[in-house]
Parts: sequence; C-alpha cells; structure tokens
Amino acid sequence: MSSECELKSRRLFDPNGAFWRVSRESVLLLGGGAALLMQLAHPKIAAAVADHSDFREHPIRRLYRTVKTMQELIYGDQDTSLAAIERVNHIHSGVHGVMREGTSFYSVGTHYNAANPELVLWVYATLIATTLKTYSIFVHRLAPEDEQAFYLESRIIAELFGAQDALVPRDLTSFQDYFSDMLSGPVLEITPTARGLAEDIIHPPIRGFPATLGDVISVPALALLPAQLRERYGFKWDYKRKLAWSITRRTIRGTLPFLPKVARLNKSARKAEHHQTRVPRYHKQSLG
Repeated sequence: MSSECELKSRRLFDPNGAFWRVSRESVLLLGGGAALLMQLAHPKIAAAVADHSDFREHPIRRLYRTVKTMQELIYGDQDTSLAAIERVNHIHSGVHGVMREGTSFYSVGTHYNAANPELVLWVYATLIATTLKTYSIFVHRLAPEDEQAFYLESRIIAELFGAQDALVPRDLTSFQDYFSDMLSGPVLEITPTARGLAEDIIHPPIRGFPATLGDVISVPALALLPAQLRERYGFKWDYKRKLAWSITRRTIRGTLPFLPKVARLNKSARKAEHHQTRVPRYHKQSLG
C-alpha cells in the first residue's frame, strides 16, 4: 500500500500543522464521553460494542485505549503510527455479527461489520466534530482557515482506517453538512443497548464509584453532546447541570493560558516535540 510506504519515511502529521497543534491539548479529553455517546447512537456500532468488547465491564479502559491509539497515530514515529493503524484494522476485521434489536431504519438480523466504511466514517466524524467543539469552548475559536486546515489534515485518518477517499467529505463545509444530515436523518437511533452502554459511561460500573460523582463528571460529556442526541438519550439538562457546565467552562478557559506545557499538553505530544522540531508535511497525494 503506497500510504504505508510514505509513512515509513515521515510522520503522519506535520508538527507545524493545525491538526497536530489542536490535538495536543489535554483538555480535549473532556470531549471523549460525548464522542462515545455519539458513536453509540448508531445502532450498528452499539450492537458491535455490546457484542465484541468489554465496554460494559470497563468503559473507562476502552476510552483510555481509544485515546492511546489516537495519540500513537498522531504523535508516534512512523513505525508506531503504522502499528496503531494495523492493530485497529485487525481488531475491526473480526468484529461482525447481526443486530438483535430493530430500529426504524434497520431490521432485526441486519448484519454489521466494524470495518464497514460508513461506520468508520461516523466514528471519525464524532472525533473530529467533538475535537473542534471542545477546542473552541476551552482554548479559543480557530480562524476559518485553521479549521479548514485541521479538517483537511485529518481526512487521512478516516482513509487509513478503511473509509474510501470518495466517501470522506472533501472539505469542512461538506463535513459539516454530512454531520448535520446524520444527526437529523433516520440512521441514528438510541436503542436499549445504546442506552445501557450510555449509562455505563455516565455511571461507570466501578466498585465504590458514587452515582453523584458520575453525575458531576459527566457534565462536559452531556454539554458537548448535540442537543438532539441528548434529548433522544433522555438525559436531563436541568438548571443544576447548566450551572455546573457554566462554572466548568469559565474556570478551565480562564486557567488554561497560565498552565505550563507539562500540565496543558498531552504527554505524547510533548515527547514528540522534544525529539523533533520540524518534519516534512505528509502530502495527501502520496496515497497514489
């Protein structure tokens, strides 16, 4: 594969580019719960997660693995990036089955496959949309040209995980249209399985973990979740949660500029930047 040959001679992302610069902020972890909830709103993804992962027993562990994989992909050297891609694609190749719950769009018995390009695209879309929203709220709003650059640089992720080039929206406007269509369209639906998995995100099944603590730490996830999905899940967004979100948002945004790099940037980004000051940009046309 020509993309793999290219990766062996350079990093996947330019350390001077928008995607690297945005993704290195540790505060983006606050968007992880919202991204997971969006992914589970797709009935096929919810079915796959329930049938083939330990999500219900270890939801935090799964989120950690996702974050770790993305950091390896973005900030690792060429071998590390390739290994992360191959590992995930290998796992996805074995994740398939049939839906045991029907929806208005899918009937019982519909096949699902984690390697399906359309599912890959939706997972990718939830990560990109959440990253942009979280960064805008807690760090600062990107200039339009930087948002565009961030998106264009990110497209290679969807392709390397199995979404064909023609399927991935060509620019940020097209991506936003796709994302909006998915939210308002017939595909996403909160199944009983999705609702159960969502409960494990809000209230992790950890011995001694108080429910009230889950209510508190889930506020960013619920705030960053699109309102229509929040309503479909049945999550309350009352005065207390709105107040908690307002305080959280103002506190983090006011504190972040004064934090040292060791506290503000994720460890993988700091390590990569320590060992490399500048590398050639990965060019999209190298996919051949």
